[in-house]
Amino acid sequence: MIKSGITRKIDELGRIVVPKEIRYNLGIRDGEPLEIYTSDNSIIIKKFSQMENIKDVSQKICDIFYDVSNIGIIVSDREKIIAASSNLKSLINSKLANNHKNLIDNRESYISDKMESNFNINAFTTIVPIITSVDCSGLIIILSSKNDDFNLKLAKIAQKLIVQKLDVT
Repeated sequence: MIKSGITRKIDELGRIVVPKEIRYNLGIRDGEPLEIYTSDNSIIIKKFSQMENIKDVSQKICDIFYDVSNIGIIVSDREKIIAASSNLKSLINSKLANNHKNLIDNRESYISDKMESNFNINAFTTIVPIITSVDCSGLIIILSSKNDDFNLKLAKIAQKLIVQKLDVT
């Protein structure tokens, strides 16, 4: 645990302000949910990731899609990769690049027209945001040796499966 040297008082309603520097360093946006739990005599505040709850399902989707199509697929939350097909497993827990975070913030899809990616893999990239009724929770990223409509269809199917699971949990 890193000590920040910052102290805050609890107000009369039991609220505490998380310092701006800490929010910025952890990528906590205004209005973003936080998880609060206790351990021994400590209160722990953690960024809440809706995607963490379905990490296992996301991994199964990646595995199945790769087995069927032999195309690399990645699922991310807002910060990092949480699941990947077997050929991309080394990328799990890698942080997203800023351009990926911009796609999340802007709820945009992306389709590359040349062989390159942010993952040091020579591939065409298709990216679809995971948009639930509440927010954009992450991305589906397809890395393929072909640039065709199938990649976009595959990404949209994975997105729908994950959104459906998120809406249930």
